[in-house]
Amino acid sequence: MIRLRDIRRVFHVGGEDVHALRDVDLEVAEGEYIAIMGPSGSGKSSLLNVIGLLDRPDAGTYELEGRDVTRLSDEELAAVRSQRIGFVFQFFHLVPRLTAAQNIELPMTLAGVAPAERQRRVATLLREYGLEERADHRPSELSGGQSQRVAIARALAMEPRLLLADEPTGNLDRHTGLEVMALLERFNAAGGTLLIVTHDPELGARARRRLRMVDGNIVDDERRTTGTG
Repeated sequence: MIRLRDIRRVFHVGGEDVHALRDVDLEVAEGEYIAIMGPSGSGKSSLLNVIGLLDRPDAGTYELEGRDVTRLSDEELAAVRSQRIGFVFQFFHLVPRLTAAQNIELPMTLAGVAPAERQRRVATLLREYGLEERADHRPSELSGGQSQRVAIARALAMEPRLLLADEPTGNLDRHTGLEVMALLERFNAAGGTLLIVTHDPELGARARRRLRMVDGNIVDDERRTTGTG
């Protein structure tokens, strides 16, 4: 599903070059569950941003579902991102003035999905994520766990095959964080590809495959025969 070859990402900070990614090679098969781990500044989020088409690499090639996406225009990248990839972040990034239902509906509205289909998907997601009673509540009226459930539902509204999560439990207590992980893992159990950035060894151990990054390099790629996902 994903093939990265010699991916580099360099940021220019204070007159110096910071190498966020150094000639990274990675292959991800459809349906995998991968945890990306490493110390702060190791390149975890930079790698996720490149995979999610939020950032372009400075060198190398990236094939997504057999298509070289490094050659696409910004408009083409936006279309692929909208149709094929879902995102969940540590900070929920919900639109404050919109209700939970409207936040879930937003990516479908932007993509031009027909109103009847939008309403059907929103109703299904609200039910599946236990949010029916919170449908008309705005983010300020939701708990952290409820906000993250809305964010996950929004990420899945366009029915992507790839879900990227950057520290999705970072702002949650332990119990709520495990509930959120179970929701993400349900997506993987249904056949979706799940990549999670986490600094938590216990959460990382739930994945079938764990990548460890240091200084912009993948220094360890551990595959497990057992795992929650």
